Amino acid sequence: MKARRAILATLLYVILIGITVIMIFPFIWAFTASFKMSAQIFNGNPFDLIPKPFTWHNYERAWTVLPFYRFLLNSVMLSLIVPTGIIILASLSAYSFARLNFKGRDIVFMLLLGVMMMPGHITLIPNYSLMRMLGWINDYKALIVPMMFQGSLVFNIFFMRQYFLSIPKELDEAAIIDGCSRFGVWWRIIMPNARPALATIAILSFVSEWNTFLWPVIVINDYLKMPIQVGISYFRSNVNDWGVLMAATSMAIIPLVIVFAVFQKHFIKSMLTSGLSGK
Repeated sequence: MKARRAILATLLYVILIGITVIMIFPFIWAFTASFKMSAQIFNGNPFDLIPKPFTWHNYERAWTVLPFYRFLLNSVMLSLIVPTGIIILASLSAYSFARLNFKGRDIVFMLLLGVMMMPGHITLIPNYSLMRMLGWINDYKALIVPMMFQGSLVFNIFFMRQYFLSIPKELDEAAIIDGCSRFGVWWRIIMPNARPALATIAILSFVSEWNTFLWPVIVINDYLKMPIQVGISYFRSNVNDWGVLMAATSMAIIPLVIVFAVFQKHFIKSMLTSGLSGK
């Protein structure tokens, strides 16, 4: 019996390793291809991951053939401003739903949850018309303000509300007795105790904003204002060199890896503890 269990466990382990390799192989191939010459990419063995010869030429071309640094700076700016705005808006709203008692609170919260069921593409035309009325077409404001109020904001409000409910209300009451305002309770009590939830929203919002593609294509005409994902599409249409494209793609992935590596501890903690209050 124990031998069968050991064989089954070994087989399951091998299957999981195989699935993992299949999932990450395209990323490994793309990274190694960024150091290969075009001849090896197209004519060589696709399973040969070692560049022969090893070259930095693709990365040099990625920085010079198109203004890659502008695409990168645009995405860094948007991926810092938008998540910061989302965290502030979501945390304030979640605090109101989790701690304040006002008329119609539950009805408003249910209506917000209903927004989560609407596909984001439904709002593309109304949002574009609004941007045109405001004169924000081809302006950074069109990439910042609407993205703060997209459908994911509702999910973040719900997520943070559930986390706030797990924080004892006695902390709020003690702070209010000591003369702290509601805003002070949110800033000094709730936010420091919700770091795992904040880290989770920061990761999800950063990744979402970093990978945004459709909305910038709709509202921005100047390609120097485009984020990095749209910029990478220019490499495919203008450069037509897979080595350069793989180099640009590899550089675009690096910030995502860094952000997750920095916040992964809080991210995992939040996933394990959110919503445990059961309220």
